[in-house]
Amino acid sequence: MTISRRDLFKVGLAAGAAISIPSVLRAQTSSAGSRTVRMVKSSDLRVFDPIWTATNITADHGAAIYDTLFSLDSKFMPQPQMVGKWGVSDDKKTYTFELRDGLGWHDGSPVTAADCVASIRRWGHVHPGGQLIMARASDISKKDGKTFTIALKEPLGLLIDLLADLTPPCLFIMREKDANRPATEQVTANIGSGPFRFNEGLAKPGASITYDRNEKYVPRKEPSDGLAGGKIANVDRVIWDVIADQQTAMAALQAGEIDYFETPPADLYSLIESDPDLELHVLDKPGWNVVLRMNFQQPPFNNINARQAVLHLIDQEAFMRVMSDPKYIDTVTSIFGNDTLVSNDENTGWYKKGGDAEKAKQLFKEAGYTGEKVVILDPTDSREFDNASQLLAAALRKIGVNAELAPSDWGGLTTRRANKGPVENGGWNMFITAESNYSLGNPLATPLLLANGDDAWYGWPKNDEYETLRSKWANVATLEERKGLARKMQAIWWDFVGDVRLGKYVSPIAHRKTLTGLIGMPQIVPMWNMQKASA
Repeated sequence: MTISRRDLFKVGLAAGAAISIPSVLRAQTSSAGSRTVRMVKSSDLRVFDPIWTATNITADHGAAIYDTLFSLDSKFMPQPQMVGKWGVSDDKKTYTFELRDGLGWHDGSPVTAADCVASIRRWGHVHPGGQLIMARASDISKKDGKTFTIALKEPLGLLIDLLADLTPPCLFIMREKDANRPATEQVTANIGSGPFRFNEGLAKPGASITYDRNEKYVPRKEPSDGLAGGKIANVDRVIWDVIADQQTAMAALQAGEIDYFETPPADLYSLIESDPDLELHVLDKPGWNVVLRMNFQQPPFNNINARQAVLHLIDQEAFMRVMSDPKYIDTVTSIFGNDTLVSNDENTGWYKKGGDAEKAKQLFKEAGYTGEKVVILDPTDSREFDNASQLLAAALRKIGVNAELAPSDWGGLTTRRANKGPVENGGWNMFITAESNYSLGNPLATPLLLANGDDAWYGWPKNDEYETLRSKWANVATLEERKGLARKMQAIWWDFVGDVRLGKYVSPIAHRKTLTGLIGMPQIVPMWNMQKASA
């Protein structure tokens, strides 16, 4: 997993009087007209290929310039987007898709079935759901210019759901000549068929990225609903300004130099709420689960009792209070997140408000822990995750664990967490990350719910009984069966403690009240549908 937009908060600012905007920013930015929207995103857009990387900023770029075969509506149900008609054979093994009329690339050429086939194959190398489709497929091929089929060796009832999945890398359809590039190599062209065009001439990486309305885009006739329905670009231009300093970005928002600020610091929420021209807006209502990963391959967490000790130790409310405003936090006890279709309360008796330090201390003793150093990777450039890492170290020390923080920036953490060796050789024992609550509802989409050892995500949890159950996920026919399977999986997960949840939070964006029509969905922040009134 790559760092998400919610991991990128920097050191916050004390709430107080309105912040003055530096004159240098005024000189570099002109007042945005009602047909131009200026946004400060979570980070600089450095990678443009939304299949090569799973970062949210690149997924947002992909959503602007590319289109998808299916999209999820506000109820998370897949709806046709580029597809006009589709059907499945009686034996449930062959799916036929016909593209709708009016689809065209930004270079003027038509979108074809061959483009879709190549795009599915490339995406299928990197997305867990795509990998499943490729493993089950006997053939993926075009039938004519607008029609293609996916033939399966055995039925796969989740096929449409997987094609519509929101977890990056999403299935964005590219030109065949771009999609024929290996998934390990970046596509360099930014030519899609979506509602916005990438303005190559105004692209200034590190300073600003510009998108223009695609006047030739033909939206679906259905009303906008989540990411489904008609994608109508109501503004002529959208500019992503790169303003790394949060004080400068906040000042620009107050002054009307920008319209949207994706990651306002939590301690400025009250300031934003008191400003008559600004608004806090939670776009991703399901939010993010904060997850503590432990290294199964090194002591002490190669011992199940040590992992269970941490599960009992955690005071979720305390962790969430150091990460976000109390209004935006919650506890979480299901491995599938809160309020997903398969969230459940199976085997959650370990949860105790405030944690259970004495139980944790006893379990560490039963694990045979004798004071070995426990290294916690600490991303000091992410204020919230630094705070949580500090709290974790303090909680462990209180029960006699020799916890040591290993400070670095997030890039350093992502490099070191790949080391499977002992701490003496640059390895690690624990680190904190976050995963979309939405993604946790599908163990075929998120790598955090793998427990296949060396092939699992960082921490490399391993439990064969759990993996046997997870392998059945794609084959269950009904939601009720899936819920039952989820309960069995969760019962085993909390026994062997594949990870530990520290809580859940949502992160509001800040925008000027003149900007309306923002679509709230997990993972993706689309630019269609939004409108800007004159100041």
